[in-house]
Amino acid sequence: MSGLDSVTRPLVIAVVGSGPRGISVLERIAVRAAAEAAEAAERADAAERAEAAVPADPSGAAGGRSPRPVRVHLIDATEIGAGRVWRTDQDDWFTMNTVVSQVTMYSGGPDGGPDRPGAGPSLGEWIAHRHETAGEPALGPDDYASRVRYGQYLTHVHRTIAEHLPPHVELVPVTGRVTALRTGPDDGYLLSLDSAPHLLEADRVVLATGHPFNAPDAFERTMLAFTGRNPGTHYLCGDSAADMALGEDTVPPGSAVGIKGLGLSFYDVMLSLTVGRGGTFRHEEGTGDGGGLRYLPSGREPRIVAGSRSGLPIPARGRNQKRPDFSHRALFLTRDALLHARRARGGGGRLDFAEDVLPLLRREIDHVFYVTHVRNSSGREAADAFAEAHAELLRAGGDPGPLRASAGLGDVPPVDLDALARPFGDTRFASAEEFRERLLTVMDEDLAEAELGTLDGPLKSALDVLRDIRNVVRLAVDYGGLLPASHTGFFHGRFLPVNALLSAGPPMARVEQLRALVRQGIVEVAGPGTRFEADDEAGAFRVVSPQVTGSERYVRSLIDARIPTPDLLRDTSPLTRQLVDEGLVRPYVIEGPAGERHATGGLDVTMSPFHVVDRSGRIRPDLYALGIPTEHTRWFTQVGSSRPGVSTLFYQDADAIAVDALRPLGAGPGPGREAAPAFIPAQQSGSPAPTGRGATVGARRGKTS
Repeated sequence: MSGLDSVTRPLVIAVVGSGPRGISVLERIAVRAAAEAAEAAERADAAERAEAAVPADPSGAAGGRSPRPVRVHLIDATEIGAGRVWRTDQDDWFTMNTVVSQVTMYSGGPDGGPDRPGAGPSLGEWIAHRHETAGEPALGPDDYASRVRYGQYLTHVHRTIAEHLPPHVELVPVTGRVTALRTGPDDGYLLSLDSAPHLLEADRVVLATGHPFNAPDAFERTMLAFTGRNPGTHYLCGDSAADMALGEDTVPPGSAVGIKGLGLSFYDVMLSLTVGRGGTFRHEEGTGDGGGLRYLPSGREPRIVAGSRSGLPIPARGRNQKRPDFSHRALFLTRDALLHARRARGGGGRLDFAEDVLPLLRREIDHVFYVTHVRNSSGREAADAFAEAHAELLRAGGDPGPLRASAGLGDVPPVDLDALARPFGDTRFASAEEFRERLLTVMDEDLAEAELGTLDGPLKSALDVLRDIRNVVRLAVDYGGLLPASHTGFFHGRFLPVNALLSAGPPMARVEQLRALVRQGIVEVAGPGTRFEADDEAGAFRVVSPQVTGSERYVRSLIDARIPTPDLLRDTSPLTRQLVDEGLVRPYVIEGPAGERHATGGLDVTMSPFHVVDRSGRIRPDLYALGIPTEHTRWFTQVGSSRPGVSTLFYQDADAIAVDALRPLGAGPGPGREAAPAFIPAQQSGSPAPTGRGATVGARRGKTS
């Protein structure tokens, strides 16, 4: 490449996937590029005023008013700016599970100017503005938006990025599916697409491909084979409910349909088969059924039989009382505590989650739980004094029982996560009706706790710690921070199901709707330990809970309402298959001190800025992966937004990639790793601290989420 070409030829970046992760990278590229252009112009102006020549800079950043040209290809197979999960043509009953005031895609808040990269409204502020200017439905700051509304917000963010790019940056939207990615000339990449332009060249590529389509596992193969032998039966593998074939051809009106899983996606499927069939919910006075919410059927609904391991529909999130920039300050599960535990472990410093992490997390939860109780009963001043003494006791390993008793809480047991997630335990129920009444009681109790709120409610405020402290848990878990047996056994097998059930619930309104459907007999929950089996003799699927006498039901359609777990080796995407087969990517493997190995299924990447590691262990400095494909290498990558006024990891991840992707060609990559570290150091992210025009208010405050 000639010296002139190295300055004048555009630096080409391809972002594959334009959902929240892809848009976040684009937004930070725009902010960083604008800052670079402004700084170059300032230097040139200063040089002119001093009547001094400025030496040429090969990067173009300091040699004139215009930095090197940049071209960004933003590629998406579904909808540019929203992606598949948040696309704007889906039905409006699919709902987010984060309140609108806590969601933003801009890395800085509004500043009085136009919405643009680095300065724009949160989702709640945007909805309020659209209500005022366009008469669109209003939502309060603590309300929940539909997924289609968030998709519309995402497309607004994309549009404002495109409209406010600096002159030297060109954005090229490409609607199509990337089917292959191979090395090209000048150490770049060639991207093959299933539609025009069919072939693209790029110097750097960001993989932000989102939720996968996995090849069927053993259970799914059994169910699909059964449907092949039994015409008229249907089995749907897990996916976003908006993309499932939930129409009347698959699930006829009046038929019985089984639903496997009672998590967030269960509610989406439930609504598709009720509200989506023309039914409505209505509050009625004087019904005497605990809330007055009733479902008015259309007559096109099926009869729903659902179940899961716990038999408990995912509980409601507490009524939000927290400011968007709220940050729980960890007192026990801290970076220092984890480093101390690693040093004590020796032998590479990998942790045992049950022994080294969970006890500290339980202290955090119990501390918030009891302090909230004291604040409610005795006021803030008493609560502050109790909190100080209680924390000191827990740190010292003392018995907090007498202190709790002196505060009138001697008979209030600590939070039992396992009991909350498995409230039915091993109880045997004499009939389906007996279990139904117990289930409704549990749901009523949960809704009462949720109504108390995320600050005033002792239980929901304590469970919110599971959300607030995710970053510290990541320090323990990411990049093989746990012993292989602990990672696969306790963390994945026991903790994550409990954590998912108790920390990521739907809005209270969804649980109230389910309660009404259960009361009216439209939805039946089979019970704990639900089994889903293919019965050739009956020509139908069998749904039964071994703990509930008389729970056996037969259904002709069975729906898996669980989002597929990312697994690099099961992902059916043509791009992923090609990358794996040709060795450009590899699964992340955890290695234990005794040589034990566990292939996680996550895509192997370095620490920030997340360069891909290929089959041979070589770092690909111009190929990045972010979000869901890297799950298991990093934990909880499905986060789909940042929070206003907070320097979240979502923001930091995008910024780190933007900084590295904009570096001059030929320059070395940003910080990462050459091999899996034995543990995560105190500073997990290698991204530079936000500075200058690209910094956000939250970043300057040093907050994290």
